[in-house]
Amino acid sequence: MRFISFEPIYQQRVWGGRGLESKLGRTLPDEQPYGESWEVVDRPEAQSLLHGGGYDGLTIRQALETASAQIMGPGWDATTPFPILVKWLDCQDRLSLQVHPPADIAPSLGGEPKTENWYVAEADPGAGLIVGLKKGATREEFEQRLKNDTLEECVHRMLVQPGESMFVRSGRLHAIDGGNLILEIQQNSDTTYRVYDWGRVGLDGKPRQLHVEESMKCINFDDFEPETIKPQPGEQTLVESEIFNLTKHELKAGERMEFAANDEPRLLSVTVGGLRDVEDGAEVSTGVNVLLPYNTAFTFVAAEDSVVLITDAFARA
Repeated sequence: MRFISFEPIYQQRVWGGRGLESKLGRTLPDEQPYGESWEVVDRPEAQSLLHGGGYDGLTIRQALETASAQIMGPGWDATTPFPILVKWLDCQDRLSLQVHPPADIAPSLGGEPKTENWYVAEADPGAGLIVGLKKGATREEFEQRLKNDTLEECVHRMLVQPGESMFVRSGRLHAIDGGNLILEIQQNSDTTYRVYDWGRVGLDGKPRQLHVEESMKCINFDDFEPETIKPQPGEQTLVESEIFNLTKHELKAGERMEFAANDEPRLLSVTVGGLRDVEDGAEVSTGVNVLLPYNTAFTFVAAEDSVVLITDAFARA
């Protein structure tokens, strides 16, 4: 196997369930509710274990320390963490209303900026996303509704369908409804401030910690009623940003995708169908996320009608 694959790290969440098992064919560690699968992560508290590419058994940190030029390109500092964190989110219940700190505010709060994109792989009828504020809502109204438990009246909720995508910059107020299976591609950060949690208790039976003061410093109160990107056939640009770019590719069975060597590293995520590496026959099945190293050329063929996301432009030296 020439590409690099990753062992998932599963995270229990009060809003999670068993969808990672039933929808992605995963084997979960136990019978608890699991809401997140960390697919690609290079953080002190969590390290992806690698397979393929000649890096079997290494952590992502060990691989970058020994072969950063081959994996990321000749300009990459081997001490720099892998810049992208990829997660599957199985949202059986609504997530907290939250915000991630913008880059200019994060240091003062002891956190990290976190910009992310949600790709809706599956959505139950009536499932939605909460992103930004309703038109006309003010900070003062938000603060008052937070106190009297009517906050849902001023946040922007939209129904979603599979294939839709939402870019969530740091500072954007957001929550995900229950009934969504989402591939989240994000900046390497784990800083989240919960401003409201719908009166819920955690897995320990106690109310989860809120971060109202920090949230109020981070929320963009001029962010009104953003819209998702609706799916289009063929190739579609979902994100162009200073942090990463993201494109969606719809392939017919037998159609090929080619990637040149010594160009840039890319993350390849299959959300529907599957691909096969023409050179060695290794397969990338539904739900799998792999890294295509900088120094290797690839040609993939779609084993069936497939949808593939490509994340790139994250290794700018």
